[in-house]
Amino acid sequence: MATLEKDIADFVSHCRHEKKLSDKTLKCYQIDLTQFVRFFVGEDEQINVDQIDKSILRRYLHTITDYKPKTIKRKIASLKAFFNFMEFEDKITVNPFRKIRFQVREPKRLPTVMTQLEVKKIFQTVYSSKIDAANMSSYRKFEIIRNIAVIELLFATGVRVSELSYLKQDNIDLEAGFIKVIGKGNKERIIQICNREMVSTIYEYSNLAKNYRDVSTKTFFVNRLGNQLSDQSIRSIVKNVSKAAAINKHITPHIFRHSLATQLLEEGVDIKYIQIILGHSSIMTTQIYTHVNGEKQKAILTDKHPRRKFSMSENAT
Repeated sequence: MATLEKDIADFVSHCRHEKKLSDKTLKCYQIDLTQFVRFFVGEDEQINVDQIDKSILRRYLHTITDYKPKTIKRKIASLKAFFNFMEFEDKITVNPFRKIRFQVREPKRLPTVMTQLEVKKIFQTVYSSKIDAANMSSYRKFEIIRNIAVIELLFATGVRVSELSYLKQDNIDLEAGFIKVIGKGNKERIIQICNREMVSTIYEYSNLAKNYRDVSTKTFFVNRLGNQLSDQSIRSIVKNVSKAAAINKHITPHIFRHSLATQLLEEGVDIKYIQIILGHSSIMTTQIYTHVNGEKQKAILTDKHPRRKFSMSENAT
């Protein structure tokens, strides 16, 4: 078992130091591969990586079938990445995944989105809190401005929550009006920030943050201790703001991403541009947003459907 564990440790080290993968990805790899090791402990087997064949993989894959489809797909992806590395390093002759097919059917669900009215209510809520900030403590004022900046950037850019959490000070250029986002697979993309009101709020937050940011903290958004604002803290901000705005939906940071993509499509923006803004490697991922919401569909079918051009009632006698 020590050999398999060492091979996994080498793989994770390679991902951290050579591929420069995110902490979140590394954590998933560690969790999934540790579970794989425990499978052999549970079967009381001593095994080396070069002894693992498709029959062993099938036995393991059957043990994870009760997980949600998305989780199963992630665990399989972790294993595939590990065995690809083992093959590249000549630790195994043949990657056992090359001889196995394991389909995971994930139900297709349309993403939850906010209407323009709901987005407007959220913005009205956060900006109304700014009016009262003048009479509050300096930290509370900083917190309010920071939360507005978080909401602004989530909707302006459609960034993932982890991308916003890890956004570096050096990756924001307010003079030129853009942010550089480090996305999945360590890929960079540039997103323009154009709205003057938003840029003004981000400027205000940036100046206030100088009084709270720890000297060693490189991220743009910080918490009360001056450290990086975590994914969970951003989720809490969004939850509290949507609750205060009386939005009757479970709103998460990712729903801002869904809502931006959907509303850009409804404004007639080419899906290829939306793909670039969201940082999707494949346009197939972006196409989930090509659904049309109920209100928009009703307006289209009322005003554009060819059936509107004739009436049978005028022929009735």
